[in-house]
Amino acid sequence: MNIEEYLARIGYKGSYKKLDLETLTTIFQHHIRAVPFENLSIHCGEIITLDLDEVYEKIVKKKRGGWCMENNQLLSWVLKTLGYATTVLGAYVYNPNQKIYATHMTHLLVKVVIDRKAYIVDAGFGVSYQMWQPMELVSGKEQPQTPGIFRFTEDNGIWYYEKIRRKQYIPNQSFTNSELLEKQECRKIYLFTLEPRTIEDFRFQCTFLQTSSDSLFTKKSICSLQTTDGFRVLIGWTLTETKYNYKEDMDLVEFATLKDEEVEKTLREQFGLSLEKKLVPIDVKGWYTI
Repeated sequence: MNIEEYLARIGYKGSYKKLDLETLTTIFQHHIRAVPFENLSIHCGEIITLDLDEVYEKIVKKKRGGWCMENNQLLSWVLKTLGYATTVLGAYVYNPNQKIYATHMTHLLVKVVIDRKAYIVDAGFGVSYQMWQPMELVSGKEQPQTPGIFRFTEDNGIWYYEKIRRKQYIPNQSFTNSELLEKQECRKIYLFTLEPRTIEDFRFQCTFLQTSSDSLFTKKSICSLQTTDGFRVLIGWTLTETKYNYKEDMDLVEFATLKDEEVEKTLREQFGLSLEKKLVPIDVKGWYTI
C-alpha cells in the first residue's frame, strides 16, 4: 500500500504537503472522477471484503471501484496517511419508497478536521447524491455545488444530509416516468451521528448487503462515475448520462438501453473497468433513484 501508487490511480499530480481544504478538495475530486461507486463484484460471483489491503488491491492495483465501505475506507487511509485528522462515521440511508431511514447502519463516511473546522467527506454514494466538495459540518447552511444544493441539519445530536436538485430534461420521452428518476425536488439522503466508528462496525452489514434478497445491492448491478460536468451510471442494462445545469436550473438526463454484448464494453470504455469474471446484469424494481 503506497500513497504514490494511489495518487497515480486517481491521476493526481499536484502537491500534497499542505494539509489544507484546497488540497483535500482536489484529491477528493480526482477520486470520485477516477474510482466508480459500484457493486459489480456481487454480480460477478466475487466476495466484497473490508480488509484494507484487499480494498487497496481491488481499487488501486486492479483499477476497480467499490461501494461506500471500500471507497471511503480507502480515502480515510489516504487522508490519514497524508496527515489529516480523520474520523470514520456511520450513517443510516433514507428509503424514499417507505419514507423512513434504515434501522441498520449501512453507510460509511469520513469526518475531516482542518483548522478546527469539521468537514464531511463522502466518496461513496454515487449518482446525483455524490457531493463534489467536502461539506462543512454546519447545521442549516445551504452549500451549493455543481450537482445541486446540499445541506446538513442537526437535531439533538443527529445530523441529516439532504439535497435540493434542479429540474430535469429527458430527451428520450420513453424514460420520462422511469422509476430510476428522482421525482422529489428536495431529497433526504441519510442521517448520522458524530460517534466514531471502526471498520468492525460494518462487517455484518457488508455481508448482509451482498447476500440478502432484501438488499438493494443484490437486486441491482450498479456502476456510477462522476464526470467533469455531471455523472454517468449503468444500472442493469440502462446507461444514464447526466449533465448538470446544461440550461439555467435544468439538468440534461440521457438514457440508453444496452444489449448484453454492450455491457462490458461500456464498462471498459466509459467507466475504465475491466472485470476478471463474467458480469450478470440485474435490475429488479426498487427504490434506487438517480
